[in-house]
Amino acid sequence: MNDNVKYTLDESQIPKAWYNIVADLPKPPEPPLHPGTGKPIGPDDLAPLFPMSLIQQEVSTERYIEIPEPIRDVYRQWRVTPLYRARRLEKALGTPAKIYYKYEGTSPSGSHKPNTAVAQAFYNKEAGVKRISTETGAGQWGSSLAFAGALFGIEVKVYMVKVSFNQKPYRKALMQAYGATCVASPSTETESGRAILAKFPDSPGSLGIAISEAVEVAAKNDDTKYALGSVLNHVLLHQSVIGIEALKQMEVAGDYPDVVIGCAGGGSNFAGLAFPFLGEQLRGGKKVRVIACEPAACPSLTRGKFAYDFGDTGHLTPLVKMHTLGSTFIPPGFHAGGLRYHGMAPLVSHVHELGLMEAKAYHQKGCFEAALEFARAEGIIPAPESSHAVKCAMDEALRCREEGVSRVILFNLSGHGHFDMGAYTDFLSGKLEDKDYDEKALSEALAQLPPVAAS
Repeated sequence: MNDNVKYTLDESQIPKAWYNIVADLPKPPEPPLHPGTGKPIGPDDLAPLFPMSLIQQEVSTERYIEIPEPIRDVYRQWRVTPLYRARRLEKALGTPAKIYYKYEGTSPSGSHKPNTAVAQAFYNKEAGVKRISTETGAGQWGSSLAFAGALFGIEVKVYMVKVSFNQKPYRKALMQAYGATCVASPSTETESGRAILAKFPDSPGSLGIAISEAVEVAAKNDDTKYALGSVLNHVLLHQSVIGIEALKQMEVAGDYPDVVIGCAGGGSNFAGLAFPFLGEQLRGGKKVRVIACEPAACPSLTRGKFAYDFGDTGHLTPLVKMHTLGSTFIPPGFHAGGLRYHGMAPLVSHVHELGLMEAKAYHQKGCFEAALEFARAEGIIPAPESSHAVKCAMDEALRCREEGVSRVILFNLSGHGHFDMGAYTDFLSGKLEDKDYDEKALSEALAQLPPVAAS
């Protein structure tokens, strides 16, 4: 068997337009609602947080949205990202399956996040914005926006979930190297943070809390806008470059996936790979089995309720219909910090409700075991978040071995784990534990869903 095969395209093949799955869905998603009136929000309601160009993308029903050339110019630094056929992993597993992975860890910050960070920084710069506030979990988003802010001359302030802030000091250092400011959340800098600390002085933080802090800063300062690294429609739109490229690369490989897999916290890297393939299916192409992989300790798709909820703990955001564990839910401090969000992207949630995809939840120890087996075969250390997709892909390949059938499996390796070696050290020394959410806390959080959830 030959060693791994790498499929690349030249930079002329960098997508010229993003793909918007809304145009192809059989039923449109429910609109965001104003938390005060309960009515669908309009562009003016979002204007304090986002430049109008991003608001228009958020509500667009167009199938393709042109990528401005200055954004493509930056993309050229790392795109087109490689697609690999994992022959060594196939051999190690003894599977007849063909395993392909799209590797997004070649970007400057080591993950898929700059695909949208660069776009958001560009549109904010065009609108004359001087400062951007944001949140981050594991730090991949914060470091990516810091990178993009440096390129476009925008100040970036990042509220980083406290448990990850303490677990991943080098992510903080990377943000600072790019010129951003990084603060552990909950912090004493905002009303939202102080309110949480008054109730829970030892709070490990959550993405919902960090979002509240960042949104508050943007809402109170006219020269500051807010940026989100996942969940929202325009973020998923920007990430579609992953799947658009993968479609072309699979064609070069002479294969087409039977199964498409991505890890899912807010949903952006999963949708980035999967939605272009689902779009082909919805327009009459080959049917694919699509699987979102989430942590068992924060299982919004597999355990959450599909309902209108706030995107943040402090209830400053519009209400969006999504799979949610409740906006006050705080998951335990497991190492895949980028997946510690109480909700799932409304578009991903909607696609799940339409029956176009599946969801699976995994504990972290099994994911780290899979990540190490992958690393020893492929040479790439996956990010803890990405290890969920690795685990699922390997499970699917082993299933092919048991059934004696060959399927084509494609997954998104959304980032490398070079900044997460502390987690690997804990796992290798036997210190890593599987953590489950608190059932009582989940029930209490779901009981506090806004009244519109029942209407």
